[in-house]
Amino acid sequence: MKQLMLGIPKGSLQDSTIRLFQQSGWRISLSDRNYFPEINDPCISCSICRAQEMSRYVESGTFDAGLTGLDWILENDSKIQVVTDLVYSKVSQRPARWVLAVPMDSPVQTEEDLEGKKIATELVNFTKRYFGSKGISVDVEFSWGATEAKVISGLCDAIVEVTETGSTMRANGLRIVKELMQTNTQLIANKTAWEDPWKREKIEHIALLLKGALKAEGMVALKMNVPKDKVEEVMSVLPSLNAPTVAHLYHSDWLSVETVISKDQVRELIPKLMNKGAEGIIEYSLNKVI
Repeated sequence: MKQLMLGIPKGSLQDSTIRLFQQSGWRISLSDRNYFPEINDPCISCSICRAQEMSRYVESGTFDAGLTGLDWILENDSKIQVVTDLVYSKVSQRPARWVLAVPMDSPVQTEEDLEGKKIATELVNFTKRYFGSKGISVDVEFSWGATEAKVISGLCDAIVEVTETGSTMRANGLRIVKELMQTNTQLIANKTAWEDPWKREKIEHIALLLKGALKAEGMVALKMNVPKDKVEEVMSVLPSLNAPTVAHLYHSDWLSVETVISKDQVRELIPKLMNKGAEGIIEYSLNKVI
């Protein structure tokens, strides 16, 4: 039997990845002492790997496919096939940002002000390439962690660090000079595996269902009963992914109306539907929207 070797990211993406796969139909069973989780698909073998290293292992062919951030693909300068973006909406409503930051009282106002200065970051190769492309000479050193503390304590002049809103940086007395990159999760594939028809079809199958599960997280289905003479009024306020489904109730002048909408619309919509004549309104969650 053919096998697809799939890399599951260890760390901050691990739980959201396993949850997303479960919503997509694949149950991944993980033990704290086991780096090779079980999955309910005989055609897939899984292995746990740090997101920072994932693209290197996919590029080398150790994994046929895996999930990691765009930031680590760029950091490793990996030659891989990016299959699709996967923004984990329950983890973050926006992409993470890698930013250049300094203490609030720093004289640094622009990138050029860092000429000859020291920058600490976990994203060393990307930072070197970035400043090199600007013709700015800087000393970039690797940070093993607590990067924000290094610049506050004077161990470096600036940092390149990941953030979402910037609120934590402001709370720690840091000022963002410039955003260098936005990053989100990517499903990636080894280029040789991508050329294999069976593996490519399997990877595309995974991508389709993962994206369907992600899309469903932001949507719900609404079902309601509407008198026949009120249906046009209800339709006038009812948004829909495509067109609502309408069916006659058995031996009745009432209609059953069903639609899929954004979760954000429900709170304001239900009172409007009731005012237009809808009754028996049911809201239910979705696993996938394809």
